[in-house]
Amino acid sequence: QVQLVESGGGLVQTGGSLRLSCAASARAFTNYHMGWFRQPPGKAREFVAVVTASGGGTRYADSVNGRFTISRDNAKSTVYLQMNSLKFEDTAVYFCAAGSILGTTPDMYHSWGQGTQVTVSS
Repeated sequence: QVQLVESGGGLVQTGGSLRLSCAASARAFTNYHMGWFRQPPGKAREFVAVVTASGGGTRYADSVNGRFTISRDNAKSTVYLQMNSLKFEDTAVYFCAAGSILGTTPDMYHSWGQGTQVTVSS
């Protein structure tokens, strides 16, 4: 298991930017693929982006592709989500997650952070 702590959420206007960070406690951080998920109000948790353990590969949900960028700094055991051109529909609680299997569904991840709220005002 990995302890994950997200930060960087907040209130931003449509078209603005935010950068989320997720700090991991594990020494074996480089063993894990790291994902970002979000849960809009009243909806199920959904995939946003994932970066492979090495950092060499990424994948994005269609809804954020071209606007969001996931990256990781293995020396700092931290994963980031740079969010640009934010839209009202990006409003959600954002979670980072660690997994040993590369995937886009929540059940493929074994460790989760507590979440950080992102609110985009229209």
